[in-house]
Amino acid sequence: MEVVREAMHSVFLFHAIKAGMDMGIVNAGNLPVYDDINPTLLQLCESLIWNKDPDGTEKLLAYAQTLGKGAKKVVEDNEWRNMPVENRLEHALVKGIDKYVVEDTEEARFDKTKYPRPLNVIEGPLMKGMSIVGDLFGAGKMFLPQVIKSARVMKKAVGYLIPYMEKEKQEMLKNQEGGEERSLEDLNNGTIVIATVKGDVHDIGKNIVGVVLGCNNYKVIDLGVMTPCDKILKTAVEMKADIVGLSGLITPSLDEMIHVAKEMERLGMKLPLLIGGATTSKTHTAVKIAPCYSNPAIHVLDASKSVVVVSSLLKELDKQEFFEEIQEEYEEIREDHYDSLKDRHFFTMNEARKKKFTIDWKNPDTKPMKPMFIGVKVFADYDISRLVSYIDWKPFFDVWQLRGKYPNRNYPKIFKDKAVGEEAQRVFNDAQTMLKRIIKEKLLKATGIVGFYPAHSVGDDIQVFTDDEMPRQQDPKAVFYGLRQQAEKDSGPYTCLSDFIAPAETGVADYIGAFAVSVGFGTYELCQQYEQDFDDYSIIMAKSLADRLAEAFAEELHERVRKEFWGYSSDESLDSKDLHSIKYAGIRPAPGYPSQPDHTEKLTMWKLMNIEKNTGIKLTESLAMDPAASVSGLYFSHPHSHYFSVGKIAKDQVIDYSTRKKMNTSEVEKWLRPILSYDT
Repeated sequence: MEVVREAMHSVFLFHAIKAGMDMGIVNAGNLPVYDDINPTLLQLCESLIWNKDPDGTEKLLAYAQTLGKGAKKVVEDNEWRNMPVENRLEHALVKGIDKYVVEDTEEARFDKTKYPRPLNVIEGPLMKGMSIVGDLFGAGKMFLPQVIKSARVMKKAVGYLIPYMEKEKQEMLKNQEGGEERSLEDLNNGTIVIATVKGDVHDIGKNIVGVVLGCNNYKVIDLGVMTPCDKILKTAVEMKADIVGLSGLITPSLDEMIHVAKEMERLGMKLPLLIGGATTSKTHTAVKIAPCYSNPAIHVLDASKSVVVVSSLLKELDKQEFFEEIQEEYEEIREDHYDSLKDRHFFTMNEARKKKFTIDWKNPDTKPMKPMFIGVKVFADYDISRLVSYIDWKPFFDVWQLRGKYPNRNYPKIFKDKAVGEEAQRVFNDAQTMLKRIIKEKLLKATGIVGFYPAHSVGDDIQVFTDDEMPRQQDPKAVFYGLRQQAEKDSGPYTCLSDFIAPAETGVADYIGAFAVSVGFGTYELCQQYEQDFDDYSIIMAKSLADRLAEAFAEELHERVRKEFWGYSSDESLDSKDLHSIKYAGIRPAPGYPSQPDHTEKLTMWKLMNIEKNTGIKLTESLAMDPAASVSGLYFSHPHSHYFSVGKIAKDQVIDYSTRKKMNTSEVEKWLRPILSYDT
């Protein structure tokens, strides 16, 4: 019945829009294209809607009875193969079906009457099909996973034709034929150089943007990850790029983006600069990046917005007006930002410390428990099958830009969402298939380390020891430095991570833990296999699953810490929903995140536990973890420990923090720039 219902909606809307209807609430994701409806069903719908046949209702009901549960698939699978090759290629692109694309492309290439050259097949039916994909995505009638599957079909078709194009080119050179020579380059709407900036290894979002832009006929030159500024700009010049796009996930990448903008200004470049990635924002772009570059520097929220921004910047008639609108918007954002800083009051460090988060360390009910061992435990090849049930699927669907509406926002309710539920189920099923293959064939390797150490706090810092003796009088093996909340708020304490560890003067024996895990080993090799098959969909799927498995590893290991390795919650019994809602005791904050925004604290962790040697997980120059699918952090066991955000901090804390860390203030300001309450 779903096939009939959706066809009725499509036919009604087709005629209603032609008659002047300009607004309606529809489920675009389940709306078939009018021309794709089965001819028999289309005629029945037309007769019923236009009241042409007194028996129209009975006839349509009779037709519906002939449709089994798999009717939709039968209609789609059987009939389109009888169409002309141009229609088959178009259908394959719109539906993301790559099963027959090589043979259909060859059939078109073989027809020298219609397509004298291989290039004609691309600029004809293939480009037409991708144009439809771009239009449907722009109109919200296709979802991101469908677009990426369409790109896979296009890449396979083009990949098949390239050897014939190269052969033709060689023959033309050999015969020294004259005339104008056209190539794939002539078919592009523009050239865009994209890169993850120096020191950063995350690229899933960038990959998605590249695919979406490619589907809209832009030539995308992807320079990969950890790309130095000079390589980005040199490539942009050499390839005569129209736009440069930068991506990054960790906060140090923001500084690198500012550096790229300044270099583009110094070199007198005129290309628009696009900014994207999880750590970026419209406010940061407006306040910190745009003022460094006199040409467009624009934040792009996600892949779905990239085409609109790029097309606006490359349309000769529209680009100046678009840039002026962006300038006005960003100027307002800057004014609001600086006004908010003026209105914000900050306590001095002494005042903030007097209002610290306090714990009764003499309370016997919450006395710190000693871990089962002191030192480290390494997991060289962890069983990935243990991690699957700990996966938080919501971020997975976010990657694919599949977001359900209340009450169906989260997994598994998202499958019930009227707009995205069906596509979410398809993508989820594909993920399960790949997960099974990853586990069965051992395509990815999980490795990790956990460590526990005696510790006490001294002010805002946590001193870590190797010998478990009281009192702790030996020199500390390491020190974790903390940042304290400082911006005035209506109520509540001004918290620092050190508040969750017993102060030295209490004489209470306390401990701290640390960990690092990765499920990223093997991801590169797996993605290289998919790259050879022109399979962007599987590349993004593999990377997103590796990320989810790494987070699941952190979740599963933390549970084992609470119940087994540290044992302070040995009777805990929580399901995955409770775990993802943080209903357990203790926390695992990570350097570079709100409770401790300083990425340099990772260096202390890596040295303390010799993480690179023990696990292979490295730190880049911007202190991103490599492989990208890696997670690290500290363990705090006290039941009153909790996550918080340090927020903006004042100059006096930066100076105090620099002194304690024995670092130059300007260096500290570089790492903490996103949370500074002042300009440097």
